[in-house]
Amino acid sequence: MTAPHTAYHNIASPLGAITLCANDQGLLGVWLARQTSLPADLGQPQANHPIIVWASAELADYFAGHFAGSDRSFSVPLVALGTPFQLQVWQALRTIPYGQTWSYQDLAEAIGRPTAARAVGMANGKNPLSIVVPCHRVIGKNGRLTGYAGGLERKAWLLEHETHTGSAERTD
Repeated sequence: MTAPHTAYHNIASPLGAITLCANDQGLLGVWLARQTSLPADLGQPQANHPIIVWASAELADYFAGHFAGSDRSFSVPLVALGTPFQLQVWQALRTIPYGQTWSYQDLAEAIGRPTAARAVGMANGKNPLSIVVPCHRVIGKNGRLTGYAGGLERKAWLLEHETHTGSAERTD
């Protein structure tokens, strides 16, 4: 059995360049420029890979402020690799409503592990699907912005963007 074809492409965004990586099953990663968790081998450059095209279109909608879908979540298939605990945390991140924030404690409680806030924070930091799996929506228990692999200024921008587009109706 051969490994699925892996492709990547860089897109422009208001936050700078974003690298998308996908295989034939789904999106493997979304990394902001200067993010240190970008893997060394991303596969072959391929702008027209169907999953990359899909993710690019959804991200364009997100940044344009008219994100598709009533629940304002991404529909592109996701196939990020992680431990069972990381996958559980990343799945829970996808339940944080658009334009809202949770604390690490809230996230730990959501997965039924109320004493695991630090472990949740570590798993959150390893999320390879920035923006699509909204780890930027997790803040400190005291309401302060805390670490974000893409940089705190980008986290603040994303939260502000969602706050200003959260109640806007789609006009197209």
